[in-house]
Formats: sequence, structure tokens, C-alpha cells
Amino acid sequence: MIVSSGNRGDAIRSDCFVEVSLHETIGNSIRIESKVKSLYGKSIRELCLSILDFFELKNAQVFIDDKGALPFVIAARLEAAIKQIFTTEKEFLLPVEGQVFQTGKEIKRRSRLYLPGNNPKLMLNAGIYGCDGIILDLEDSVAPDKKYEARFLVRNALRSVDFYGSERMVRINQLPAGLDDLSFIVPHSVNLIIIPKCEHADQVRAVDRRISEILGKDNTDIHLMPIIESALGVIHAYEIASASPNVVALAIGLEDYTADIGAQRTNEAWESFYARGAVVNAARAAGIQPIDSVFSEIENMNALAENVRQSKALGFAGMGCIHPRQVPVIHEYFNPSQEEIDKAQKIVVAFEKAKELGLGVVALGSKMIDAPVVKRAQSTIKLAIEVDLINENWRECNGN
Repeated sequence: MIVSSGNRGDAIRSDCFVEVSLHETIGNSIRIESKVKSLYGKSIRELCLSILDFFELKNAQVFIDDKGALPFVIAARLEAAIKQIFTTEKEFLLPVEGQVFQTGKEIKRRSRLYLPGNNPKLMLNAGIYGCDGIILDLEDSVAPDKKYEARFLVRNALRSVDFYGSERMVRINQLPAGLDDLSFIVPHSVNLIIIPKCEHADQVRAVDRRISEILGKDNTDIHLMPIIESALGVIHAYEIASASPNVVALAIGLEDYTADIGAQRTNEAWESFYARGAVVNAARAAGIQPIDSVFSEIENMNALAENVRQSKALGFAGMGCIHPRQVPVIHEYFNPSQEEIDKAQKIVVAFEKAKELGLGVVALGSKMIDAPVVKRAQSTIKLAIEVDLINENWRECNGN
């Protein structure tokens, strides 16, 4: 029996292809092909032997075609191959590196960058682009015959890659297959699980229950972001958004949505206006963040900027991106403008003064200000502080 895992070919970088077979002769053997064999061949061999010993294999032949893979990648590839030979609940886990932290319900989620879950090259430096969230994707970007091995790579990436403060997200597969992904993800410091093609609140609750089962306690640590990608999902948007207290955002995926309704997706986006508005309304009614779809034309920055302006005008708090060059544009237009900041500061100051005076109503000039307007102004100022557009002591700086 010969099994394999990983990727090979001239275009492959930061990855490896692993082939494992069992033979009758006692003793493990490792054969390595690598341009850096003289430098790292010994450490690769030692890592592989330690993995074979961990899984108590005594007669394995291992071939590794290395293209500059880091240890966490080699370990994921070899473990995925071994577990095609026999079933075991044991996991070979390298020590945790990088930052481990929890994220709040209302942190900024202007941008989320999708990374294919079976491509380690794109994972290694993703954090330097400064996106608010990084998505290790197990769904659409992974070929069906690679989904099993991608789980091991994503698990190891969560433990080994430093994403420089970006929220650590994983998009699981469409349910019910996605429930099996969770055991690879939940124990390893993921911040947020993205649930694709969500059409019913029960799907959200099923994910939440499975997370609690894995954690051995009620889930209070891992956030959820369902994605609405069909006409039925739009109809059930509020039920989905309010299905669990762990849902912090509701996203829309327009590629699948427009296909579902039989429309062609355009830059003007009139074909999705109703759905986007419905998702924003459902999310805001549930007290969570509405997140817009990705914009697929990675070369057209002007069209992206216009799309972001429209998205913000509709009430979205952020959107997805499929290329790092989209991140600065998304941030620029989702950040509050100076006009928005000035107005928000005046509203907050007027509210605080009215509160000091014990007034039951707040007015700014001739206009009355109600609670939702104050809350939005406070959110605008909070984001402006987080992205260094104003100082946290802005009241003193403005003489208020």
C-alpha cells in the first residue's frame, strides 16, 4: 500500500510531497529530494523519524520531495499520509509558536483575507499585510481530493504561523462535512469559525454544539460568522444572525448568491441590492456586524474603491478580499472620514454635556439626537482611535 500527501511540481514553493509505504523489513527509511538537502536534510530526516516513532511505525519507507517546506508543513503532510494507512486518535503536534489570543465580539473586521487551506506558501507571510482577519479556507479553495490533508495543514498553521495580530479565522466545509473539520481546528487557538452556505439557524446551532463538545464546556471563546449564499439564506437571515450568542458577524457571498437567483454579478451590484440590504438589516437587528462579499476583480482598484464606498453606504462594517493588494483600499474607505469623525465628536460631546446636566433629551443645534445616533457616533470614534486617526484623548486635544 502506497499513500501520499502534499503537492509537487516545478511551481510549488514552501511545500512538500510525501509518499509512505510499508514493507516487511524491520526499520524505517527516509529518502529526501531537496535543493536544500545539504543544509536541512538532517533535520528533515530527524523530524520524520520522530513522527514515525510517535505513531509506532517500525517498517515504513518515506519519500519526501521537498520544495522548502517548514517543519509544520512537513509534519502535516507526513501525518496526513500515515493516517491513510491506519486509524488513530493520536496527533503529532509541534510546540505552539506565534501569538495566542482571544478576540472581542466588536473588534474591527474591515477586511478578511482568504488563503487556500492547502497552500502553505500563502500562509507564511500573510500577517504582514495588516488585514483585520486571516481566513484559512477549507472549503471552495481546496480541491475535493485534498480536503482531508488540508485539515492537518490548517491545524499546524494555527499553531505555528504568526499572523501579527490578525484575527485567526477558518472557513469550514459546508455542513455536515464541516462538523468533521472542527476537531482539527477548535483546540488550536482559532478565534472565529466561518460557516459557509448557511440557510438555517439549526446549522449555526449544530456548529456551536460541536464546538462545545470538543472544548468540553459551553463555547464562550470561539466566534461564529455564517455566510449567506442563497435566496433561502437571505429569507432566514435574521434567524441565522440571532441563532447563537457566539455569532458576531453575518456575511454575504455574492458569487453563489447571484448564481442561485439566476443573475449575472456586476460591478454595479443592482442584482444583489436586496440581498445585501437584507443581510445588513438582519445583522444590525441582531446586534452583530454585517460583512460584505469579496470583490473578484483584483486588478481594478478603482472599481474596488467604488464597491467599498457603496458597501459602507449600505451599512456594512467590512468585506472579504482575495488578494493582499485589496487590503489598503478596503481599509481606506471603511475607515471613518474626517467629516464623519468631526460629526461624531460633536454628537458625543453634546450627549455627555446633556447627561451632566441631567437633561432627558440631547440636541445638536436644532436637531434632536437619539440613542442609536449616539451609539453610532461612539463606534465611529472608537474605530478612529483604533486606526490612529485621532488620539484617545481627543476631548482634551479639541478643548472639550
